[in-house]
Amino acid sequence: MAAARPYRILIVDDHAIVREGLKQILAEVDDIEVAGEADSSSRALQMARREPWDLVLMDITMPDRSGLETLELLRKEHPGIKVLMLSMHRETQYAVRALKTGAAGYLNKQSAPAQLVEAIRQVASGKKYISAEVAQELASQVSGERATLPHEALSNREYQTLCMIASGMTVSGIADKLALSVKTISMYRTRLLQKMQMKNNAELTHYAIKHELLD
Repeated sequence: MAAARPYRILIVDDHAIVREGLKQILAEVDDIEVAGEADSSSRALQMARREPWDLVLMDITMPDRSGLETLELLRKEHPGIKVLMLSMHRETQYAVRALKTGAAGYLNKQSAPAQLVEAIRQVASGKKYISAEVAQELASQVSGERATLPHEALSNREYQTLCMIASGMTVSGIADKLALSVKTISMYRTRLLQKMQMKNNAELTHYAIKHELLD
């Protein structure tokens, strides 16, 4: 009986050293093959259009488009694609948002290699993967133990705009970074101020610091 072929995965991360580290870890695993890598959102989308993947292992933070936005586009173009988000951000900051956007799992980059391998196997085989921290966060939200916070009602783009404003970026600076018009970013800012019932950037910044939304 022929052995099952290894899971073919695509690594998406803009840091070459991170991609190399992941490849070294996974090189020791017989049933997982790193069959491709991308250093940007646009490259990842190109590669996903070119051939099928058992799993996409993707960072949240990338230079040309956020991982969450890339996830949305991947899921729209390939509804069955399995994406495991890998990030330096704490689980409480992005995990639930990523899962709601369509990720099959979320893992912190500080996790042990064995946990990474287990997460890849679970997601590639069609299951979901969440850590104990993410499970706790989901349980708290679903059970109503914790009231929904204002930023949790924001869209992914509004949330991204909030974090950028709170980190000190101007509307024009955000527009340049995201390759969008100043008018569009201003609209996101107006919308998130309304949703969060705040008046200005100072209030947004204070909120982001208080709730540890910044890196």
